[in-house]
Amino acid sequence: MNLDLLLDNLSNPALLFFVLGILAVQFKSDLEIPPTSSKFISLYLLFSIGFNGGQELSHSPYSNEILTTVIFSVLLAMLVPVYVFFTVKRKLGVENAGAVAAAYGSVSAVTFVTAIAYLEAQGTPFDGYMVAILAFMEAPAIIVGVLLIRYFNSSSCEHISMPQLLKHSLTNGSVLLITGSLVIGFCSNEQQALGIMPFTTDIFKGFLAIFLLDMGITSGRKLKAFFDHGWFTTIAASAFALVNGTVVALCSQWVTDVPGNRFLLAVLAASASYIAVPAAMKIAVPKANPGIYLPMALAITFPVNITVGLPIYYYLVNL
Repeated sequence: MNLDLLLDNLSNPALLFFVLGILAVQFKSDLEIPPTSSKFISLYLLFSIGFNGGQELSHSPYSNEILTTVIFSVLLAMLVPVYVFFTVKRKLGVENAGAVAAAYGSVSAVTFVTAIAYLEAQGTPFDGYMVAILAFMEAPAIIVGVLLIRYFNSSSCEHISMPQLLKHSLTNGSVLLITGSLVIGFCSNEQQALGIMPFTTDIFKGFLAIFLLDMGITSGRKLKAFFDHGWFTTIAASAFALVNGTVVALCSQWVTDVPGNRFLLAVLAASASYIAVPAAMKIAVPKANPGIYLPMALAITFPVNITVGLPIYYYLVNL
């Protein structure tokens, strides 16, 4: 792999702000992003990427490639939870294994946003419909995770119907915002989009850096408690990210030949949800321990992806 690519990523300001957040916790600093500001920034990032993706999608003519990519991504979101579940079931138990499976089959919008910033820094184009792929992959993994728990231990799930679970997955705030912004961006013409362009593009990277600082602080606070569970979850969280991302980076050539699209597919496969899945699991499987699956996704998989994962996936799709 090109060492310059890895070093370039490690010197990325957004990544360095993430590291700063972790160091602030280790040094017991009082540095903190107010919760209301953090929520606003996360909403802004989802809005911006959704709106810009909708604009790009409106300029993309329908093709078989789009349909094939959607089918590929949905199947991926359904298959990844199955292998993850059986990998960790013996060590973590059925409930926790199902929650972990749902997290790794689902996706991280923040990782996706970081990946887009990475592509822009490399000058690599991608198609706007990839934002829609992000939305398509959220719900299937959650449903598969709950179904696995119900099959292997039906007493652990709250009595919630599949339509209710599907509704909750699709109306989750992050999913609804990015999907709604995508539709609005698609419906807006270029002149209308230009009116809010300074807000949707010019300040994007600055807000991303501040948000990753907040993510670093949050991750740093969860690391100690997480390591109390031993090294199995740490190794598994790292392996799931790198294996999923690497396999999809190589296999994605069967559905699209655009390197930027292949890279984003790999990133989506490698990421793990720490927003939509915890919200759904709290309702559907309250016995699942968020002290296991949440730090796996946020404190391990997320930093693994944005430090070493992104340059690896980028290198593979450009072979």
